[in-house]
Amino acid sequence: MIRQSIIRVARNPLFSSLVTLLEKLEHRPNLLRVLTYHRVNTPDARPDLNTNLVSATPDQFARQMEHVASRACVVTIDQILQAVQNEAPLPPRSVLITFDDAYRDFLDHAWPTLQRLGLPAVMFVPTAFPDRPRSFWWDTVYAAVHHGRAVDLSGLGVEVAAGEAPERIYRHLSRQLKSLPHDVMLHRVAELADQAGLPEPSSAVMTWEELKNLAKNGLTLGAHTRTHPLLNRVPIATAIDEAVTSLHELQAHVPAAPPILAYPGGAFSREVVDGLRPHFQLAFTTCRGISDLRRADALRLRRINVSRHTPGSLMRAQMLSGIRYFNRRWPLESAV
Repeated sequence: MIRQSIIRVARNPLFSSLVTLLEKLEHRPNLLRVLTYHRVNTPDARPDLNTNLVSATPDQFARQMEHVASRACVVTIDQILQAVQNEAPLPPRSVLITFDDAYRDFLDHAWPTLQRLGLPAVMFVPTAFPDRPRSFWWDTVYAAVHHGRAVDLSGLGVEVAAGEAPERIYRHLSRQLKSLPHDVMLHRVAELADQAGLPEPSSAVMTWEELKNLAKNGLTLGAHTRTHPLLNRVPIATAIDEAVTSLHELQAHVPAAPPILAYPGGAFSREVVDGLRPHFQLAFTTCRGISDLRRADALRLRRINVSRHTPGSLMRAQMLSGIRYFNRRWPLESAV
């Protein structure tokens, strides 16, 4: 209810006018806003994939990037590293554009807009997925619930009321699965796919050849672990190996890939962060907010998740420098 009330306010033209005024007053350096996208597509283009991961339609994305290009200073990873390591100031209104998971629709719908506007961006790649016929667990569960045969979910602790909407079932099931140890969760997902009669998985991510070509043309690639486990649902040694091996595999294909990481699902722990410090220079959470690089932990940087359901004025409001005073309401802790 609170979210819906905020969205109603954000759709008021007066709210948009206020945001526009405040944008013109932005002048604080060293404040980093990081936009997070997953997929850019129309929701019905791939009904077999989880439509909740569609961050923006192609038209929405184009409008968002045109606004960012006109009102913000889009920065690169190198600029952020300079700011963190050498205290070189970031310019006012700094924004980093990031994408998680390397879905192929980036190549079709997001990359042309970024190229047209000359905007740098970062793609975080789960390195076990390119060139392999496998799907992300959330896409498998989504397909099982929405398109598969009816299955008994009681063994997963999910009670389904008669006539309950598939989307509600998916949310309940997803929440339950994320609470399990990673290996147990994958086993349950495989059982669910088998019971639902799903076909063999096919890859929805880009190939290594496509990723290498993007890197040659200016896209920065970062690590996103190998198999996308929640790093607080695996042993600490496994978490570190997943992240570090992902970086090594990425650099085997793209030697210039910097030592940066996005935590899968925003899941981390103090032990994970400490274990990754010798290997990574930057790491990104899913904790909402703006990072003040004069004070921020470089391995726990905040991001702003973009949703196609969020009004553009609300997305812009989240990038205002004053929003950092709300950081205390969005604590820097694991999202899972």
